[in-house]
Amino acid sequence: MLIDTHCHLYKEYFDNLQEIINISKNKIVLYFINNGCDNKSNVEVLETTTKYKNVYGALGLHPEMVENYTLSDIKFIENNISNDKIVAIGEIGLDYHYTKDNKEKQKNLFEMQLKLAEKYNVPVIVHSRDATEDTINILKKYNVKGIIHSFSGSEETAKQYIKMGFLLGINGVVTFKNCNLKEVLKNVSIENIVLETDSPYLSPEPFRGKQNNPSNVYFVAKFLSLIYNISLIEVANITTKNALNMFKKIIY
Repeated sequence: MLIDTHCHLYKEYFDNLQEIINISKNKIVLYFINNGCDNKSNVEVLETTTKYKNVYGALGLHPEMVENYTLSDIKFIENNISNDKIVAIGEIGLDYHYTKDNKEKQKNLFEMQLKLAEKYNVPVIVHSRDATEDTINILKKYNVKGIIHSFSGSEETAKQYIKMGFLLGINGVVTFKNCNLKEVLKNVSIENIVLETDSPYLSPEPFRGKQNNPSNVYFVAKFLSLIYNISLIEVANITTKNALNMFKKIIY
């Protein structure tokens, strides 16, 4: 089986979530981690984990929310982190792609959530865009582990994260023709990788430009089987084992 460790299964994107789950099952994608980004989506994540047996959740405030969140949003995460279906704090992190003017605010929000992860001993799902150095320096301050979502960095950066106890989340980006990630992964053991889609974004080839959904994690796995020269079943077994070792609450 396969696990989509990072998707956004919100009503604004998917009218019929049960249909998406059924489609995914046909591609051996059996478990899903629905990631929150703000208070509204965090509430919805909780609802989906209650309604669907194979949907688990992560609660977090994305760095893009840095100007709009409240302390009550942080408290909501803390109040629900012990829920049996909430496996991580995420999607959290740093994003300097569009602006660096609020770097300190982003760092503060990131660290507040890392403190919660450390306090309650739960993994984190980290978004880092154009902010590698600051992300690594901040993570080193906390006794946390988790996933580096949508990893697309260098071999050196990959090995730094791995040494710190993190797994690399690999999605459809690796299938893009102009992506150098495939060369990086040749020097990174698959024992350090989990699969994700980031649905509804980042559809893999040959579906690039169309809405993504968790069933497409199958095509990411298939692509990795070519990179590592192993069978699709081996990719599924190893990456699923990696995910289950990280997210202990998932019952299979």
